[in-house]
Amino acid sequence: MLNNRPKLSDILNGGTDSLHQQWQSTQAAGDFSPLPAGTYTTHVTAGELFTARSGTPGYKLTFRILEGEHTGRQLWHDVWLTATALPMAKRDLGKLGVTSLEQLEMPLPLGIRCTVKVTLRREDDGAEYNRVQSFVVVGIDADPTADNDFAPDEPGQAEGVSHE
Repeated sequence: MLNNRPKLSDILNGGTDSLHQQWQSTQAAGDFSPLPAGTYTTHVTAGELFTARSGTPGYKLTFRILEGEHTGRQLWHDVWLTATALPMAKRDLGKLGVTSLEQLEMPLPLGIRCTVKVTLRREDDGAEYNRVQSFVVVGIDADPTADNDFAPDEPGQAEGVSHE
């Protein structure tokens, strides 16, 4: 039987010495535990249609924390697209400027800054997880990768847009 698996030296173009040194001196990352309950400043980084295992249609929002010791961590908020949940879906999606179902098939604009209130939930089996209780859009940050003549003078400056 022929072994066609690539070798480490092949994918690193022979430069394994540096990786070996880094491997020896690097501590393994710990598992992520739920974030503490509180309010976090975030960017909305994605919004995607999905179907839950139960078959329920939804729209999943991804928030990335911008400040503090948890910078870079992500939170998710499921917006359910059912007749019962529609009032809440329209409330949450409206905060992001989504006013029609067709918009759910398009990417969200970049730079939507939000404050997100997070709670800590505990299942009957003791497992803990985060839940986005609410969020408020506090501004739109200029996309530093865009060539935009109307962008604020200072990178990261919010336009002061506020929704409730």
